Amino acid sequence: MRIIVAPDSFKGSMSSAKACSAVESGVRSYSPSCDIKSIPIADGGEGTVEAIVKISGGEIVSEMVRDPLGREVVAEYGWVNETKTAIVETAAASGLPRLKSEELNPLKASTYGTGQLIQAALDRGAERIILGLGGSATVDAGTGCFQALGVKYFNDEGTELKMNGEALQHVAKIETQDAAERFKEVEWIIASDVTNPLLGEQGAISVFGPQKGVAAGSLPYFESAMQRYASALEHHTGKVVRDHEGSGAAGGFGFTLFSLLENLHVESGFELIAQLGELENHIKDADLVITGEGKMDMQTFYGKGPIGIGRLARKASVPCIAFTGKSEGDMSLAKEEGISAVLPIVDEPMTLKEAMECGPELLKRASRRFMEIYHLKQQRGEVHK
Repeated sequence: MRIIVAPDSFKGSMSSAKACSAVESGVRSYSPSCDIKSIPIADGGEGTVEAIVKISGGEIVSEMVRDPLGREVVAEYGWVNETKTAIVETAAASGLPRLKSEELNPLKASTYGTGQLIQAALDRGAERIILGLGGSATVDAGTGCFQALGVKYFNDEGTELKMNGEALQHVAKIETQDAAERFKEVEWIIASDVTNPLLGEQGAISVFGPQKGVAAGSLPYFESAMQRYASALEHHTGKVVRDHEGSGAAGGFGFTLFSLLENLHVESGFELIAQLGELENHIKDADLVITGEGKMDMQTFYGKGPIGIGRLARKASVPCIAFTGKSEGDMSLAKEEGISAVLPIVDEPMTLKEAMECGPELLKRASRRFMEIYHLKQQRGEVHK
């Protein structure tokens, strides 16, 4: 029996790679002879580096950088020496997991640490950078990142600014000449499934600001600051991309990327990993596909990883099931997307904290239980490819 295991991360509990290991362990505990191919997936956010490194046979590189509030931390990026490719997540140095809920500070948070990771990759000889946008704790439009890469931002008085969410409203002049030539030497691939524009009701501040700590009463202030920055950058580049799909990704990071980079391609985070992992080819030869993520709700149906896996399985007429830590909403819709069943992994009363801490073991046990039931249905002739 050939099984493809392709889960997304169970955020706060285990990465997609660890979820793969848990499922594989549970399946083999019941059926050791199964032919299992594990392909961790991600959408450009947390887990993207680990997933691509595992697929591509690369390595993890650690660097000392700044977290969103400027504290020194160790963060990682992926490196594939054969192709001189670096894989960087905004979540690694500048992500929400770096901060406690009471530390969220959209005024002071910066993507500077992400720029430090990119700089380290460039110093290593990177010819291609895959940048995953997702899970950032910032609304600085990526200015901190670009400042770390040599871009300079000035206020009306000609004083250079230290970029963060608060500084956006003061940007009057931008200098890019020290960094522009190096940017051109690199192929940039932006991995993101976010299609929001920069401004407005569906923009970076209105939609994603609250999760980064923007209070409801402060939304107009941050929106105004973002608008002023957008005008300054558009004046500098002559490019108007504020309404471009994905400009609102990672607190407006997408907007600055589209404005300053030429050799740039945008790909769905999931589709990029699916392509690198040759998912479609593996799935069409499988007897069963197992996917999942930490929480499955109505947002899952807007192109998230498990739905992408389900669609590939449906196309190949291969049964697919999804494990989840928690499900909300009408999961019967999953059947229309190729997922036969959404199965919770929690098997006894416990707190959310306990469930998160025990995630790998719960997923392992759930995988074994499923295989027992699946085997029984096979014996009864109730399973068909």
